[in-house]
Amino acid sequence: MRYVIVGNGVAGTTAALNIRRSDPDGLITIISDEPYPFYSRVRLPELLSGGVAAEALLVRKDPWYRELGLELLKDTVVHDINISGHSISTTSQSVHTYDRLLIASGSISFVPPVSGAGLKGVFTLRTMSDALAIRDYLAGGSRRVVLIGGGVLGLEAGHHMLKAGHKVTVIESLPRLLPRQMDSDGARMLKKQLEALGFQFVIGMQTKEIKGGDRANAVILSDASVHECDMALISAGVRPNIGLAAKAGLSVERGIVVDDRMETSAPGVFAAGDVVQHQGICYGIWPAAERQGEVAGINMGGGSEAYHGTTVSNLLKVAGISIFSAGDIDPDGNKESAIDIDSDRFIYRKLVFDGDYLGGAILYNDLNDRMRIFRAVSEKRDISGVKKQLVKWDLSAL
Repeated sequence: MRYVIVGNGVAGTTAALNIRRSDPDGLITIISDEPYPFYSRVRLPELLSGGVAAEALLVRKDPWYRELGLELLKDTVVHDINISGHSISTTSQSVHTYDRLLIASGSISFVPPVSGAGLKGVFTLRTMSDALAIRDYLAGGSRRVVLIGGGVLGLEAGHHMLKAGHKVTVIESLPRLLPRQMDSDGARMLKKQLEALGFQFVIGMQTKEIKGGDRANAVILSDASVHECDMALISAGVRPNIGLAAKAGLSVERGIVVDDRMETSAPGVFAAGDVVQHQGICYGIWPAAERQGEVAGINMGGGSEAYHGTTVSNLLKVAGISIFSAGDIDPDGNKESAIDIDSDRFIYRKLVFDGDYLGGAILYNDLNDRMRIFRAVSEKRDISGVKKQLVKWDLSAL
């Protein structure tokens, strides 16, 4: 049996491992458009302070692939999938045939339609090469950096650039920071802590234009205010990298549409990770990608496994600040909740109730009960009998 995997992130490598467990003799080829083996994307901002070498981010090194009998083709771009011919072709003019194919091509940075986004000195941060290019561009002294987007990656990148001596201003178009992980009260506390570290913020304002001659030198906002800079980092989220699948004629909506087996609309062609859409959901989080890769690998290797979704949760470390969120955080305050705030210690805790269930939670700088809360949310456990205790923040009954 011959297997081909397009993509070398957590979904692709997890799938390869599970294929090998099921099929010790199968030929497994992993094709990556990057020059590195599998590395941790969440740690990319660490490279920007200059205190960490790229090697430290590697999750799997070349010997791991050799020991499992995996062929890893680095720096190789797949440009075409021939579904009827069971083959893929690359820009190096090589053709690889397969019996079963996995598309784990991940996601790409979203660049909003802002004038000047193509200027020199305007970056996105998605790959190891991106991080190293930003680090090199900032070398040689203090720089003024504007971050367009106040999400996790942008804030962590900003933190490491501050550590390297640069000045950082964050432009967030939405009314709060970390809109997917924090509600308004928690986001205000986060903003206050980050300002104490040196961040400057402009909240609720759209970026209109990036100005510059041979390189970016200013960001213009929708209120016509001007923020001078030496570099701009666009951190406006990601989108599933569906171009290859769409070109091949697979069923594609926001992501590649897959069933519970992680199989696409073409028999024998599977997909997993940030690129997929399962039951209408594009997760874009590590736990989902890992589980999807596991399910895809088992089924590609001849087993029978089903993916039933992943409880959306995030465990974050932003500028040394610990944040956990899970399920429905009710950002607009429409549901019953229990909130505990200690402003002096910068602690914020919130439980969101959904009838007889715990629907979601936010823990900020106090993660002691994280696992019991996560289990209750993910298992949809009936908490009607202990709800009064939970409202008083007695979590011993969970």
